[in-house]
Amino acid sequence: MRETKAPATDRGRATRERILQAAAELVAEKGAAGMSLDDVRARTGASRSQLYHYFEDRDDLVRTVIDVATNAVIDVQGDLLQHLDSWTGIDRWFDALVQLQVDRQARGGCPIGSLVGQLAERDPGARAAIAAGLERWEAHLRDGLVRMKALGKLRHDADPSALATATMASIQGGLLLTQVRRDACQLRIALDAARANLRFNASTRRKQRRDIK
Repeated sequence: MRETKAPATDRGRATRERILQAAAELVAEKGAAGMSLDDVRARTGASRSQLYHYFEDRDDLVRTVIDVATNAVIDVQGDLLQHLDSWTGIDRWFDALVQLQVDRQARGGCPIGSLVGQLAERDPGARAAIAAGLERWEAHLRDGLVRMKALGKLRHDADPSALATATMASIQGGLLLTQVRRDACQLRIALDAARANLRFNASTRRKQRRDIK
């Protein structure tokens, strides 16, 4: 299998970005299975040779779309992900996730998670890309919880990795229910449960009591 080439010029980068944007739109409109290279060509005006210059095949393009979706999910959370080493930071993050669903009128769900049903069982490479995307997101919380434990804000027996995974499960489940019920309160309920689980693991040391209020 040959390697695809990275764009060497501004024009090439613009073409590749246009192809990716079109592919992402088509996946959102038709689903991953319904998106074809011919659809992408029709929408972008790109030639077949251009498509194969930047992407190995259709599956490679879909996997790159997954990476783009992951970047978008992480970027929209901004600096909030850098401050998940305090209860205040976690609360602000949760509040921002709910507000985002309010702003979107509870539509769309998770751009990463929504691809699982479409791709995970038919494309091992896509499944791995989705798993990697969720791992990138989850790692921000895990790293924050590791720092909290080192600072004595979590119990000595708390497991940052398990807590981060449980929280991600709450986020994904909350986003799914929010999407199907068109109700951002579903995510709020899921995150309140996640918050209770995290707080259960808070340190009870006297010097930390002010921080866990």
